[in-house]
Amino acid sequence: MLVPYPDLAAYRRPTPQHVDWLLAKGVRASALIGPPMVLVAHGVRAPDGAFEDDPAGEDWLLFPEAEDVAYWQPRSGKLARWNRRAFAIGEDSIHAAATYSFDACLNVFADPVQWLRAGRDGIVIVDWSQTFDRLRDVPRIAVAQSLLDKFKHHLQPPRRPEIFVLRQQEAAA
Repeated sequence: MLVPYPDLAAYRRPTPQHVDWLLAKGVRASALIGPPMVLVAHGVRAPDGAFEDDPAGEDWLLFPEAEDVAYWQPRSGKLARWNRRAFAIGEDSIHAAATYSFDACLNVFADPVQWLRAGRDGIVIVDWSQTFDRLRDVPRIAVAQSLLDKFKHHLQPPRRPEIFVLRQQEAAA
């Protein structure tokens, strides 16, 4: 069963404390208002990686995507998703022609603060298991140094077929 897209109107805008913290990290205000705007939710990350709303839970920044919503908890660095369909924060940039114009690359950032600091120019991978399938046709990728080994590991086919050699058949006399 597919979990429906959450009601974004139920979430709130960042408080002045959230905004001050992000500005102190080098994020420009224009990166916060989007589109779409960065919002704040209270909740927890379930064992399956899904986000669960909980008024008593921690503050999470949320990033709406086309089919899902990605959540990031700044203190722990945990990432979660609403319906576990999102591959990355900013995933629309993967197929945008402007991403690769003038020999530019798809930038892969280690966390949402780095992504916001770069003006949302690229992605933050939320589900590493989808990396090969989602990025195998991308012409150029620039990866944060801290992610390089993990990225190389996941940018390989998750499985390969078993290969056999055909037996030569003798020609009929």
